[in-house]
Amino acid sequence: MAKSKIAYFCQSCGFESAKWLGKCPSCQQWNTFVEEIIDKGNTTSVPTWKVTSNTQQRANKPVEVADITFSEERRMLTPDKEFNRVLGGGIVAGSLVLIGGEPGIGKSTLMLQLALNMPNLKVLYVSGEESERQIKMRAERLVPEALNSKSQTLNSSSEINKGCFILTETSTQNIFKQIEALEPDLVVIDSIQTLHSSHIESTPGSVSQVRECTAEMLRFAKETSTPVFLIGHITKDGMIAGPKILEHMVDTVLQFEGDRHHVYRILRTVKNRFGSASELGIYEMLGEGLREVSNPSEILLSQRDEPLSGITISATLEGMRPMLIETQALVSTSAYGTPQRTATGFDTKRMSMLLAVLEKRCGFRLGAKDVFLNITGGIRVEDPAIDLGLAAAIISSHEDIPIPFKTCFAGELGLSGEIRAVNRVEQRIAEAQKLGFNQIFISKYNLPSGGQDKKRMDLSRYDIEIKIVSSIEEVFGLLFG
Repeated sequence: MAKSKIAYFCQSCGFESAKWLGKCPSCQQWNTFVEEIIDKGNTTSVPTWKVTSNTQQRANKPVEVADITFSEERRMLTPDKEFNRVLGGGIVAGSLVLIGGEPGIGKSTLMLQLALNMPNLKVLYVSGEESERQIKMRAERLVPEALNSKSQTLNSSSEINKGCFILTETSTQNIFKQIEALEPDLVVIDSIQTLHSSHIESTPGSVSQVRECTAEMLRFAKETSTPVFLIGHITKDGMIAGPKILEHMVDTVLQFEGDRHHVYRILRTVKNRFGSASELGIYEMLGEGLREVSNPSEILLSQRDEPLSGITISATLEGMRPMLIETQALVSTSAYGTPQRTATGFDTKRMSMLLAVLEKRCGFRLGAKDVFLNITGGIRVEDPAIDLGLAAAIISSHEDIPIPFKTCFAGELGLSGEIRAVNRVEQRIAEAQKLGFNQIFISKYNLPSGGQDKKRMDLSRYDIEIKIVSSIEEVFGLLFG
């Protein structure tokens, strides 16, 4: 008879304890332990899925690095260029990808849209949250012409993947039976918190179930070279629900962000074993689905009919993509004893550092002022290259003097008031020139000195006027006289 035992797991980090604890010793959270029943009798049972005959078994023997043969596999490219960019160039065979996001942000829409538009591939979309009719209603909204057309000939605008199969199931045993019969090229699980395995007696969504179901999907993906996408819920703190080990087990972690009151969504890479972990893709949520935005600078820059104070344009980088974003600042007299410091899309502690530099090095009295910063478009920027643009916006609002049109900034502000160099400044200059800006402020330290053995940046090949500055005082002298 199978032996069972009771254990207590932390719902925040997955820490296991033999007894209930009020405070987790791992993540220091209170009242996060829940009781779960663990069935120890089935831990040595055979896997719930059958390996196909053409799968090569891995030899568990030590091999020298020089003797390992490596051949780069071709990635599966999707019609969505933004999705390919975030994954590092396409879908890798046998990869396990986790996509997290807030409820209603569009995770299921993104993955169903991907499944419907993968040509020449057999895709299995497993849903544990919606019925087949609900998924069909969403699919008709995404590609109405293709699903409702009686003709077998589809044009490019309504092309749909005829090999997309829908399965409404939550048991991993039944899912693997259908996978064995169908042999799909791509599997989508919506969502991992709804699956349950018969090896664990706890309820679906618990730490044990999420960990066991993910481990089964991981073994299936690696031994059959079939890519698997897992949709995951997030907690109220913005973290992916379940144990933290879930993010360590998968190959790629994607975060789908955005405000439901805005039409733009951001797909950000948190972890990627097959590419850069700093890429992002931008989508526009429409009635017929998600539309990829190829030029994000156009949507992040607002159209103004007259010059306004407190608004500047900064050149930033997200992964390998240069973007121009609008940074806004509002400085007003504090009506209360303690001035307010609020930043949307920017680090509040770094904003306090910028205010201290402006007050110490430039003499602006901002200690009794309310300061509000905003990064337009609903995105969050951590690039220090926008420091110069934010500092200029703060002083522009403080003095009520607008920044000239078509002026861009790219520089990091140091504690002594110096303008520090930023990486890949040539890409930022080229992006500003492409969008029709007249001038851009950069640090003089981006220009290699004559004694250094470096290739000097050729500024003559740019049509945009490049302002070379070394300190924040010099910037204000050029802008405000």
